[in-house]
Amino acid sequence: MSPTAAGIGLRQLLMVLGDSLVEMQAAPAGLDVEIRGVSLLDPEDPPTAQPGELVLVIGARGRAAFPALRAAGRDGAAAVVVKLDGPGQAAALSETAAEAGVALLSLRGEARWAQVHALARAALDDAPPGESGTGAEEGDLFSLAQTTAILTSGIVSIEDAANRVLAYSRTTDSDEADDLRRRSILGWQGPEGYLAKLREWGVFQHLHSSDEVIGIDSHPELGIRRRLAVAIRSGDRQLGTIWVQEGSVPLSERSRQALLGAARVAALHLVRRRRELSDDVTLTRTLLAGLLDGSTGPQPLATHLGFDATRPAAVLGFSYGTKEAYETPEGVAAPELTHSEVTNLVSVHIAARHRSALVTQVDPRIYVLLPQLPRGVDTDTLRGWTQEITDAARRHLGLPLRGSVGCLVPGLGDVPESRREADRILDAMVSAGVTVAVAALPDIQAEVLVSEILTLLTAHPEIRDPRLTALISHDSRHQGRLAETLLTYLNAFGDIRAAAAQLHVHPNTLRYRLRRAEQLTGLDLSRPDQRLLAMLQLRLPPTS
Repeated sequence: MSPTAAGIGLRQLLMVLGDSLVEMQAAPAGLDVEIRGVSLLDPEDPPTAQPGELVLVIGARGRAAFPALRAAGRDGAAAVVVKLDGPGQAAALSETAAEAGVALLSLRGEARWAQVHALARAALDDAPPGESGTGAEEGDLFSLAQTTAILTSGIVSIEDAANRVLAYSRTTDSDEADDLRRRSILGWQGPEGYLAKLREWGVFQHLHSSDEVIGIDSHPELGIRRRLAVAIRSGDRQLGTIWVQEGSVPLSERSRQALLGAARVAALHLVRRRRELSDDVTLTRTLLAGLLDGSTGPQPLATHLGFDATRPAAVLGFSYGTKEAYETPEGVAAPELTHSEVTNLVSVHIAARHRSALVTQVDPRIYVLLPQLPRGVDTDTLRGWTQEITDAARRHLGLPLRGSVGCLVPGLGDVPESRREADRILDAMVSAGVTVAVAALPDIQAEVLVSEILTLLTAHPEIRDPRLTALISHDSRHQGRLAETLLTYLNAFGDIRAAAAQLHVHPNTLRYRLRRAEQLTGLDLSRPDQRLLAMLQLRLPPTS
């Protein structure tokens, strides 16, 4: 159980374990604390830990883990993993962890302690000595470029798939580097004439489809010396290219073989980079989802991204799809678009307005977290930003996107409140048939409250008037329209002619239907309370 010589950062450990096993609850010292060992704490053992350890508290659930948390902080442990024993415990445990100065992770209900222990041990065993999860990939690539230059007697540059220089070898004589080399290192575009020749000769096509080294002859008229090139590949995907330019001496006889080996080594570095970037994005999304639903406090995300958790924040919500599509003057129907298309559009537009914005999908909706809002940003400002996004969705995607503006909250800790308000608005926009594309709560507060009352009636049939339920059943059995007539009459404030016109019937027909409804049910429409209840209950969906 003693700590290992090498360590990894808490951030890297979370990426290894993944959100299917653990959930971040608190990280008072940040996500870069070093973990140098892992131990299992049995319920019969005294609560002790070693400095830098990840302590798995396997025998104490919920509040019973308090002694282990305090002991871990006292002994300098890096993090503690506990299993929650029901909802509502995360906040108390997180507060204790913050006081103890130790990170707190909770084990998912379906996860096993043996899985976490095995993965944590494997991550520590794989950590290179002297590293804490902050690899020196760029240094490795520069070292690889220098080694390749020695083996080939040439001048080397390593580029990514977008032809951006990632690393290059050093040269002692600037005259050895040709114009293309110098322009590439400085971040400029190579001579267009030469690039056109490379396309004409099929060099780029070869690099895209083959892992064999290709040679390019010198072209003094273009200021270009002889070169070799090889694609850096992972399976069928090209990750980049290694170029070797001939300098003042010819390239070595084994240059091609050396270049093949260098490409395979470079692929390992670039695959690792992609994996780490992907893992970092996954961690961000996990922490953001936890913050939005209130299962994770604000501190882990704030620490991970360097946010000030005490500055104002807000949540925007977006929904779309054929089931939620609202009618438009143009009659546009929501097409079947992928979430990624809509998310990309939302991300691009909101990033132009707020640098720190985060976008995530929680099916079937898309949410934008706006942390660290500057002074002067109010609900009207956020409504304008949201309107720009829905307008762009209609213009570029032909999509009737709905947007809601959650309340401004004083800090990240109150973000769940803003998300709930954004959801309340979207729910009402769908159920009440609100035709505006964007709304904040003051815009449609009545619709939101009525929608929530109807939800309550849907969930509790016992608080409905059985006479109205019977009226709806009668209509269903006899293909009648008595319930529809009654609701239309009530919506028209008892105006017989207006209601009849809306139903396209004669006023006398409407009067007859109302009398018939009263006779069948025993309703007394002269009583305000019965009229009020009828207006609400008759708005329920037919299947409720």
